[in-house]
Amino acid sequence: MHWWIWILIGFGLLAIEFVASTLHLGLFAVGAFVVAILVAVGVPLPLWGQLVVFTGVSVVSLLVFRPILVRKLRLDKPSTVDTMVGEAAVALEDIAAAGQGRAEMRGTTWSARNIGATALTRGQRCTVEHVDGLVLHVRAS
Repeated sequence: MHWWIWILIGFGLLAIEFVASTLHLGLFAVGAFVVAILVAVGVPLPLWGQLVVFTGVSVVSLLVFRPILVRKLRLDKPSTVDTMVGEAAVALEDIAAAGQGRAEMRGTTWSARNIGATALTRGQRCTVEHVDGLVLHVRAS
């Protein structure tokens, strides 16, 4: 294949990576760019050789560079919402068992769903068990 086809494949993989943002396809783009450089400088590789180099460089970069990039970009850390699990909130109104209401946590008012078997009274402390969007799933502490 011509070198510019490998460049197009690399940019196509990068475009998909920007949407997916999983750091998988972007590293396969590295393999495409390496093959493009080799073909552009005149290294005589048949198509099967180009595919072998593409696959080899892609897999090696995936295994070597992805863990480093995941750590550097902090993609292995839980998001802010996930760190709310286990924290204390205060019911701002009476919330029946399996009912919805409002709760305050970290100085902010949240929608809350009581997933416990007992009702929550206004001012009662509760524990965040799960976060679904902007709704705290709480139960009595």
